[in-house]
Amino acid sequence: MQTKLFNTLICVFLITSTTAYGGETEALIASAESAAPPAVTSAATIKTIDGTILRKGSNGYTCYPQQEAMGPMCNDAVWDALIHAVMQKESFTADRISVSYMLAGEGTAPGVSNSDPYATDPGKSNDWIKEGPHLMIAVPDRTMLEGLSTDPRDPVYVMWKDTPYAHIMVKIAADQE
Repeated sequence: MQTKLFNTLICVFLITSTTAYGGETEALIASAESAAPPAVTSAATIKTIDGTILRKGSNGYTCYPQQEAMGPMCNDAVWDALIHAVMQKESFTADRISVSYMLAGEGTAPGVSNSDPYATDPGKSNDWIKEGPHLMIAVPDRTMLEGLSTDPRDPVYVMWKDTPYAHIMVKIAADQE
């Protein structure tokens, strides 16, 4: 009886964990995988923004599906820490060069201010951008940003320069409209 109950509970857990998003787990995984090349996504952990693991990975990257405020992305641990610091309004310093992939661009997200990570209204910002496919590079030494443009019209530029979250943006394809 205990074995049957245990097996039933395991089945309920598995069904619940794969249908927690209205049966859209595969679509969420596909969205997350659109952020980076297969060399990254094939062994990456796939998570929702609330931390629900959709697929466990092994290469140190975590990929997230499209969200309301951000397009699909794949981050290493440093980038996950940077995003966490932004969300918590905490200080941040990268301990090594780190890459975040956003090869699907911003998707349906509205974009961001190039100077203020906390801006939420494109109508109140004179530097609001919505990027197409790009890479984001965090660096451990802010002097590495010196001499780089802050103009989002350039193919490589610094976003959020005067904040602890400053990073290099590298455009891969045309901006989205």
